[in-house]
Amino acid sequence: MSNLFKTDTSHINSLENEAIYIMREVAAQFERPVLLFSGGKDSITLVQLAVKAFYPAKIPFPLMHIDTGHNFPETIEFRDRLVKELDLELIVRHVQDSIDEGKVKEESGRYASRNILQTTTLLDAIEEFKFDACIGGARRDEEKARAKERIFSVRDDFGQWDEKNQRPELFDMLNGQIEHGQNVRVFPISNWTELDVWSYIEKERIEIPSIYFAHTRATFLRDGLIWSADDEVVYRDDHEEVVERMVRFRTVGDMSCTAAVLSEATTISKVVEEIRESSISERGARIDDKRSEAAMEKRKQQGYF
Repeated sequence: MSNLFKTDTSHINSLENEAIYIMREVAAQFERPVLLFSGGKDSITLVQLAVKAFYPAKIPFPLMHIDTGHNFPETIEFRDRLVKELDLELIVRHVQDSIDEGKVKEESGRYASRNILQTTTLLDAIEEFKFDACIGGARRDEEKARAKERIFSVRDDFGQWDEKNQRPELFDMLNGQIEHGQNVRVFPISNWTELDVWSYIEKERIEIPSIYFAHTRATFLRDGLIWSADDEVVYRDDHEEVVERMVRFRTVGDMSCTAAVLSEATTISKVVEEIRESSISERGARIDDKRSEAAMEKRKQQGYF
């Protein structure tokens, strides 16, 4: 393979060291941290980093999944297997419960999604367990609102984020001091790119859900995107033709708002090569980000992760 396509090991090692330092700072500065886990590649990478950060001891905080009920089955199966293999504590809270309790209202129509409904369930869970730090896998390269976040990002006692009132982060000094009622969202891989994550997965030989690899799937086209036709939660008009295509998913959010991409990448090395050549952001296949120019920023201001 050409040197152009070889992984820069020193760069990946530097990112790993930074993330491990952040993990340890969270454990040192906060009383009740939690790692938010979706079963996607970024949160799986966080678990690997946490294992390394605290080895040979166990990860000193639980994992928590806010389950929309519309997750890809492959992701849930992988989540449960990983937790069992590593003997981790997993907390699951369900968006369906928030709907049943009348706290949020189910959307309807062709662009309906439960993605935004997660905010209420998440904030309720943070309050229930009194978590003061929530570790997540958001990265600055994903979306411009996320690019504004600090690594330690303070939320007020309503779970809201004020993008104009953030603390400076000088060098590697992370300030975890918060007032009563506040909590912090922590982003250990904030400085990573999608390619960095995949390069790390390749380097560390990390197992990930099969949905990230190319496979034949019943799909249909809408708005220039490829949607899975195998899942009842994905709205499909009668005229939208179902066709078998070779696809994979670059991100594994709520099925109802996450589209696939055409791909022949059946191995991690092929995925890495594909991403190097891609000119489209991985969140280009997330229809919920397209609702408005500032869709993500508005959700973050309301308490979304």
